[in-house]
Amino acid sequence: MLGRHKIRRRRRTRIIATIGPASSTEEVLARLFQAGADVFRLNFSHGTHDDHAARIAIIRDLEKRFDRPIGILADVQGPKLRVGRFGGGRVQLQTGQTFQLDLNPTPGDVMRVNLPHPEIMAAAGIGTNLLLDDGKLRLRVTRKRPDHLMTEVVVGGPLSDRKGVNVPDVVLPIPALTVKDREDLDFALEHGVDFIGLSFVQRPEDVAEAQEIAAGRAWIMTKMEKPQALDNLDAILKLSDCVMVARGDLGVELPPEEVPLAQKRIVRAARALGKPVVVATQMLESMISAPAPTRAEASDVATAVFDGADAVMLSAETAAGQYPYEAVNIMDRIIARVEQDSGWRAGIEASRLPPDPVTADAIAAAARQVAHTIGASAICAFTSSGSTALRAARERPEAPILSLTPSIQTARRLAVAWGVHAVVAPEVHSMTETVARATRVAMAEGLAPHGSEVVVIAGVPFGQAGTTNALRVAHVK
Repeated sequence: MLGRHKIRRRRRTRIIATIGPASSTEEVLARLFQAGADVFRLNFSHGTHDDHAARIAIIRDLEKRFDRPIGILADVQGPKLRVGRFGGGRVQLQTGQTFQLDLNPTPGDVMRVNLPHPEIMAAAGIGTNLLLDDGKLRLRVTRKRPDHLMTEVVVGGPLSDRKGVNVPDVVLPIPALTVKDREDLDFALEHGVDFIGLSFVQRPEDVAEAQEIAAGRAWIMTKMEKPQALDNLDAILKLSDCVMVARGDLGVELPPEEVPLAQKRIVRAARALGKPVVVATQMLESMISAPAPTRAEASDVATAVFDGADAVMLSAETAAGQYPYEAVNIMDRIIARVEQDSGWRAGIEASRLPPDPVTADAIAAAARQVAHTIGASAICAFTSSGSTALRAARERPEAPILSLTPSIQTARRLAVAWGVHAVVAPEVHSMTETVARATRVAMAEGLAPHGSEVVVIAGVPFGQAGTTNALRVAHVK
């Protein structure tokens, strides 16, 4: 039987851990949560619905045992573009040779192979680059016909059955959600997940479609993994609830030297809008098989923290690696150490953007300034939808943010937000009741000692989303 422990993170940046064969039991998931995981990711590219249902049940049980909201991210697969099969299972393509991609389902050879995606045939043009097997091979289109593309092998190598195809140069007329994705989406929403990871986003319309299906039942976390999405970054972010810098897939289609710049650009744009942003993929990759990360990986995590990302994510490290607990533990330690550094705080201060000229943003900015001036122990944000807490988090205050909400769904979603400690509490109906509850909960949660001060922000009239317009300073007694 797991004991009840008061869980309060001593860091602002959140950790997402992916569940897989190495981390599917209640015992392991409990250890990962205690080590620092704030959100658990279910990868719908693997596993059955029964598998995912069992993991969701375990997480919700842990939530009750530890008396802390835990976020669940359902990451749907998206379209998978692949070549067909070869007669011998594998060929060796030589740099400079010609190679045909066609709609003929006959097994391929060293001269041709099936590409069962007429959309690529339609969208590609002379000079279009095609990347195979996660970018290991590169082809360039030299001739186009309705049923085939003739290419030159720019970078050769071995190519085997069903390897992936990426087309970085053009927008493909393919929806972000496949039939499988829609089935997975329905399942995930029925089981009360908190975030939907949306893959293969190219246009704002892809996000709008997912939002229509979700209908507010989960936040849409748009995965930035296509160069075309970067061309529509602002419009995509405005339609998204949160965003993920999916560096693995992004790095296949972008030159390596462009990926760090894209990461910083996405983080900066998301922070400007107050949308939570996650940096993901290969953060502690060596820990799949080693008990400690490389120094470069530690620096990679630190860079995301210095940039002001809301969360960092572990993928195979916790899903299939030999050291899932150690991976979460060291990521927690790296984040905590960076956030103790004076240079980190100076960078956060320097990167803060002015508030938007609306009342809610003005109140959030004032709360940060007042808390700084008086040395408040916490900023207490009452919120129904989460927007008040997100506005406070956008300011990146020194004081921790205590988010009080009557909605467990909102509390779970805020598990991905920078610096937010969410607590489910009954609705309040007056400012006097608001202040009393804020001070009582702040002290009970270990955020504000007796005799300290807290800054309270809320919306009047109470219970209406998006009405943040009130600020009070309260003494904890």
